[in-house]
Order: sequence, then C-alpha cells, then structure tokens
Amino acid sequence: MANLETSLAGIRSPNPFWLASAPPTNSGYQVQRAFEAGWGGAVWKTLGDPILNVSSRFAATSFNGQAVAGFNNIELITDRPLEVNLREIEETKIKYPNHAIIASLMVEPNQEKWHEIVKMVEAVGVDGLELNFGCPHGMAERGMGAASGQVPELVKQQTAWVKEVAQTPVIVKLTPNITDITFTAKAAVEGGADAVSMINTINSLAGVDLDSWNTVPNVAGKGAHGGYCGPAVKPIALNMVAECARRPDINVPISGMGGVSSWKEAAEFMLMGASNVQVCTAAMHHGFRIVEDMIDGLNNYLDEKQIGSVAELVGKTVPKYSDWGELDLNYRVVAQIDTETCINCNKCHIACEDTSHQCIDMLKDEQGNDFLQVREDDCVGCNLCSIVCPVDGAIEMVEAPRKTGEEPMTWNERQSLVSMMGVK
Repeated sequence: MANLETSLAGIRSPNPFWLASAPPTNSGYQVQRAFEAGWGGAVWKTLGDPILNVSSRFAATSFNGQAVAGFNNIELITDRPLEVNLREIEETKIKYPNHAIIASLMVEPNQEKWHEIVKMVEAVGVDGLELNFGCPHGMAERGMGAASGQVPELVKQQTAWVKEVAQTPVIVKLTPNITDITFTAKAAVEGGADAVSMINTINSLAGVDLDSWNTVPNVAGKGAHGGYCGPAVKPIALNMVAECARRPDINVPISGMGGVSSWKEAAEFMLMGASNVQVCTAAMHHGFRIVEDMIDGLNNYLDEKQIGSVAELVGKTVPKYSDWGELDLNYRVVAQIDTETCINCNKCHIACEDTSHQCIDMLKDEQGNDFLQVREDDCVGCNLCSIVCPVDGAIEMVEAPRKTGEEPMTWNERQSLVSMMGVK
C-alpha cells in the first residue's frame, strides 16, 4: 500500500484527511471519535471569546435527488469556554500523539489579543495554528473573520503579530468572498505564514420558504446571510487552490477544502497543489466513518497508478493550468456518437439544436430505424452533448486532425503576430 503520511509546513499526520474547523470538531469527544475512525488530523472549532449562537442555524440545498448538494450555516465560532476547549485539546493530544491537532483562532485585530491566545493554545500542545480570516457571517460584523480576510493589509499585519510569538507552524485560512484570493494569499505569505488554507465558506442564502415567505434558515421569522459549503462549491475552491499554487510568490503549502466528499476530490485538490485536504460537510452528512472509504479509495488509486507516496501527487497538474490566452486555438475535438450504445433519447440533439451549434442530425438507416449523427465539420467541440447524455460511453469527444500546415497557436501568440505586422 502507498504511504499516505503527509506533512503540511512540518505538521505531520498519518493521512491527508483532516476535519475542518466546524461543528464536527467542537469538542474533545468528537475529535477523539474522529481519530478512532481514521482521520489524520483535526482543526479544532474556532477559539476566541465565546459567543451566543442562534437557533435555527443550518440549511441545505438539494439538486436532482441529491440531498445536501450544498450546505449553508449561520453558526459562529465556539460557544464553549476557552478553558474547557484547552483542557480537551490537551487531553486529546496526549491520547493521540501521532494525529495532527490544529487550533483555529479568531480574535479582534489587536496585537496583544493575538499574542495572548497563541500562547495559551500552544501551551496545551497543539501542532499548529490556523488563523480564521474567512468566516463570512456574524463574526465579520464584529470586525473579525472575513472582515479582516478581505483586506490584504490586515491579513499581513495580523499574521505578522502571530508569528512574533508562535512556536508552531501558522496556517492562514482565506476567505473566498473576495475578487482575487491570490491578493490575500500573498499578503499572508508576506506576513510570515507557513501555509495557507482555502476556501472558507461563501456568502449565501439557502432559500426562501414559499409558504411562509421566511428565509431558510430563519430565527423567529428573520434571516441573515450565511456560509455556503459542500459539493456545490468544489469547482470554486479547486480554482482558488490552483490559482495560488501556480503563483511563485505564494510559495507555501496549501491545505485545500471546499466540497471534498470522497477520495476523488481529495486527489483532485492535491493534484492542483494542496498538500492535504480538510472535510466538513461530508462528515456532517454521513458521519466520521466516511474516512474509511476515503483512505481505501486513495490507497487503491495510488496503487493503480504505481505511486508510492501521496506526496507524489501534490501539484502534478499545476503546470497544465494556465490562462485562457495560453490555450491552443488550433486544437479541436469533435463529438462522435456510438449508435450501438445510444438509446435515442435525443437529449443531445435537443441540447445542440436549441442551445449550441445545430450539428447533430436525426437520420434513418436502411431499415427505417432512427439514429443520430454528428456533422463533424460543424462541431465546435463544446462537450455539451456528452455532458447531457445519460448513457456512459454513448458520446465520445475525440481529437480532430489539424488542417494541413496548421501549427499550435495561442491567442497571446496571435496577438503578438498581429502587433508585429501592425508595426511593419
């Protein structure tokens, strides 16, 4: 079996699967249950001045029969006394010395406050710190969380304050509620961060009850924006991880999160540059034992690929991720329909005819049977037909031959040639 051990800025864990700072890591009882189930690490639910939470506080969006496709919450940081959390952290670390325990921290932008809480949590034996600059609701209204995380100067300053006293690695957790996450990631690095984690939750409203007209969730008939996570946010999170991973000036490890529900998403995040992954919604949906399938699945995948260590996956796809202007304009794929597999549901024809490029014809063979055929000369390779097709393998996107004398050409190269010709 492959070696699943990971190291994030020197924080070692037996596998790359950590629980994110959230309700599943609210207490020592929960974190210890998680470690028994097989999780490699846990980021303790954010510590700071205890708050009062509201009721109700969770909501979910479902899509096409999938429950909890997205998850929304208006819960804040810990509502338990700091001394209780610290005692349970110490007890858990003593009981599980080989598992990673990270303290998530959030205090007001004050140097003394940061120094104080860092010293307190490090005294009980945590393996690292995660600075929560991401929470988009409740705490942001108090000047913390995303209110700090959206301002690069504040991210840099507070990270630097923590680094003045920290004896363990410092991870900065970034908010996705910003135009360009690389700005704040770079600020964290400039402040001395040993690693960054992303993404925290996305500003959202889960829905509106069409009978009562109340928001979902609501508190005594009133609602507020919350944080969105779960499978639905994975493409957003993966892009943000990739954007940071390909930047040479953000040269620190990344802990990736946002829609990790199985080993497959974990592998994708690591291929795009994450050294490990954090999980919340999937654990809340299915329980801690889902990590067993994650571990087995990742092990089997690495064995099939003949890869000896999970660390060998990290960043392998990053060189393939670029800007649109670097893509080959002369590369072309076309759709091909396997008439033996096709069930003639006509979804591809409808999608192409109504919303794409009208290149799928409905024809009849010599026996009068209907069949679908792509006019390859008119196909632009948009992939829509293969996406809507309900039958695996019925539509394949294949590379089309280049025209005679046609060489790879990017938009950037084309613009350079146009510019040169214009100068002449």
